[in-house]
Amino acid sequence: MSKLTILGGGGFRVPLVYGALLGPDSPITSVSLYDISAPRLAAISRVLMAQAADSPDAPDISVTTDLSEALSGADFVFSAIRVHGLAGRVIDERVALAEGVLGQETVGAGGVAYGLRTLPVAEAIARRIALVAPSAWVINFTNPAGMVTEAMAAHLGDRVIGICDSPSALGRRVMRALGVSGARLSYAGLNHLGWLSGVHVDGVDLLPRLLASDEALSSFEEGRLFGADRLRSLSAVPNEYLHYYYETPEVVRAELGATETRGEFLLRQQDECYAALASRTADPLATWNAALRQRDATYMALEGLGERDDAEGGGYEAVALALMMAIASDSPTDLILNVRNRGTLDILDDDAVVEVPCRVDGSGAHPYPGAILPAHGIELVKRIKSTDRAVVSAAASGSRAVAVRAMACHPLVDSVPVARRLIAEYQRQLPELAYLH
Repeated sequence: MSKLTILGGGGFRVPLVYGALLGPDSPITSVSLYDISAPRLAAISRVLMAQAADSPDAPDISVTTDLSEALSGADFVFSAIRVHGLAGRVIDERVALAEGVLGQETVGAGGVAYGLRTLPVAEAIARRIALVAPSAWVINFTNPAGMVTEAMAAHLGDRVIGICDSPSALGRRVMRALGVSGARLSYAGLNHLGWLSGVHVDGVDLLPRLLASDEALSSFEEGRLFGADRLRSLSAVPNEYLHYYYETPEVVRAELGATETRGEFLLRQQDECYAALASRTADPLATWNAALRQRDATYMALEGLGERDDAEGGGYEAVALALMMAIASDSPTDLILNVRNRGTLDILDDDAVVEVPCRVDGSGAHPYPGAILPAHGIELVKRIKSTDRAVVSAAASGSRAVAVRAMACHPLVDSVPVARRLIAEYQRQLPELAYLH
């Protein structure tokens, strides 16, 4: 018997996680959904029950708005909270764009604002887990994932592991473009800031073959997003989020010219979906599936990919399941995860959370030594880690001055006057930031 607690259990993507648990090899027998919103819990639990209808061994489902009740007896805790909901994401985006800077939810000004209001909640949750379920393994998907995982690790140590779908999806697409499977990937960086620098099969690196082929590069998302010339100049394939750094003016112009931000689209779409689920007149699973397909098809549309018919879907649910199975069964598995550095990248200290290939077994996640960070990415990684650390410090101290420093430190803001105005406006619109003085 293994219990999984999902924090943010009323979230739109929770059915992806539950669906991954319906296979015969799942180690989970019961799922507890926790959320501060009872109506959202009710809506999503309807979707999960529909998913479970044809699966006689589906994990039992319980719902609660009591955090200690949800955590009691948990073997695994999946954290996917969103402080101030999607309305907060809209504020992140619009306040930044009003200053002419990027407001993406994990990158730039929006990511700093998201971290400032999320870290106090995430740390409170980590302290509660340490008290109520000290033996539980915590899988963090709460964004900004690297920053939040590092803050939670101060209370939970190596029992908190951050996950993201982007690196594994990048690896799948690259291997498909090369016509291979089971390759050993060289990948290193921070969450939403990493580079794939090697694809090894039988001791041979196939990445040069990929970079030499226009046809292969045009066959997958990152190849089209960055273009062959840039990828060849980098001698690596960046995580898709590097687009925000490499093409900042173009992205900001596109977002300023759009009729709605990504957050506004998702807020409108999810409000419609939850309203339909609450009405009990629509098929819950069909309603949710239709909304998910639209969400996936329009992912990164503003970044120049347009509506996609090759969307990978979430992907993070498969990473979460593989992680839980490796720990529960002590079956070694290789995954790209957010973990403490432990000397893996020599430019960062041991406690810095990095995103690197790991071997996972019953004792947790262990980063492989010698991860390669491309030389052109070193200074950017160091600066973003400094920004993350300043956000963590601001959240711990409640210092508005440190929050301004964190905002100004980010290379996509890079201005103290702009940083002051951003923090002031975020405080005005986000009550969760009232703690900054």
